[in-house]
Amino acid sequence: MGNLLYLIAVILIIAWAIGFIGYSVGGIIHVLLVIAIIAIIFRIIQGRRIL
Repeated sequence: MGNLLYLIAVILIIAWAIGFIGYSVGGIIHVLLVIAIIAIIFRIIQGRRIL
């Protein structure tokens, strides 16, 4: 499940980057970025390797 969490975080960061460049999605893409960052921080706090 840890790898799945990291994969979701990476996908959300990529989606945020695409939305930030496109600027058509609006505020929802920033919510996705916050969720991705929280997932990465949660992963770091657990003390497991990222990859």
